[in-house]
Amino acid sequence: MTLAAIHLREKLHSFTTRLAARRLRKELHSINKDLGMIKKEKKKKMVVGFQDAFRLHFLCHGENDKNVDLDQEQCHWCQILKFKVRFLSPISIVNSVDRTPLPPNFRFIESCVLGEGVSPASPEFRIGCECESYQACTKEGCHCLSDVENDGKDVNSYRIIGDMGECLKEEFLDSRRPIYECHNLCSCNKYCPNRVIERGRKVPLQIFRTNDGRGWGVRSKVPIIKGQYVDNYVGEIITSQEANRRRQASKVAQRKDVYLFALDKFSDPDSLDDRLSGPPFEVDGEFFSGPTRFINHSCNPNLRIFARVGDHADKHIHDLAFFAIRDIKAQEELTFDYVDGEETDLLKDSRDPKKKKGYDEVFVWK
Repeated sequence: MTLAAIHLREKLHSFTTRLAARRLRKELHSINKDLGMIKKEKKKKMVVGFQDAFRLHFLCHGENDKNVDLDQEQCHWCQILKFKVRFLSPISIVNSVDRTPLPPNFRFIESCVLGEGVSPASPEFRIGCECESYQACTKEGCHCLSDVENDGKDVNSYRIIGDMGECLKEEFLDSRRPIYECHNLCSCNKYCPNRVIERGRKVPLQIFRTNDGRGWGVRSKVPIIKGQYVDNYVGEIITSQEANRRRQASKVAQRKDVYLFALDKFSDPDSLDDRLSGPPFEVDGEFFSGPTRFINHSCNPNLRIFARVGDHADKHIHDLAFFAIRDIKAQEELTFDYVDGEETDLLKDSRDPKKKKGYDEVFVWK
């Protein structure tokens, strides 16, 4: 083959390649255009079911998808992907029963939001312990444990060694005593044995649709051992006046009560702290909360909720923490007693098949 023929062949090949590339680009452009139109239509179309919301997230909310402007702030999957523990202890949502989605006006949050009229203690009143060792943070001399009733032994709430490490001690599980922990102002670090709740949830949770008409429920994909910390109940912390206003504004005031926790564990009319002597703040988890919002009631529960205090100056906005009170198998539904054994109208309604739907979320301190 002559040199001229070789050059002609190379030019022809180059031309053919460019032509094919041009055609391929046109086809890709057309495909992307059609896909963009499909996604825009999906955005305009009302999400009518769980499966629609699920597909919308995984089709349109990819990290590299910059061509479609969708409101990811309203997407439940996008919200839980922002959690700090999303990789080690992920949250999943499943519905194999019907097409019901999670409430569209509900938003997942990882920690409580302070409402109007609610504030933490001023910095000058906040203080942490000055313990020089982990062992000291379990003893009577630790400032964080100064309010704990004790018999002179280790006064912290947790076991610290063995397979039961970080689990609540037996005597705490059978009580209604508050849990006192070290916190971010203490000289100890995050590995302190008295910072179990502060380190965050380690149990992967799954929100699922129940098949017996109780709405949503929560289970763990792994076994949970007795005394293990599961998660906190979070929401908007509001004043008692705002809580009453929301009850009155609700179509069913009693239904509103299942979302409200009164932070009255340390309430004392004789307290010199007006935040503790007056009406307690309440946590409202109806529109902003975490996965524990969907935990159902049971008269034979496997969880119990405990008040947790970090800085003593913030007892008025103490945490609400769920712990396992017995061993729980993987995939077993998580439950707790909304009224902790007390007979109330709310408990009676939760037993009534005609009224129980929707009573799948909460408890009030007594």
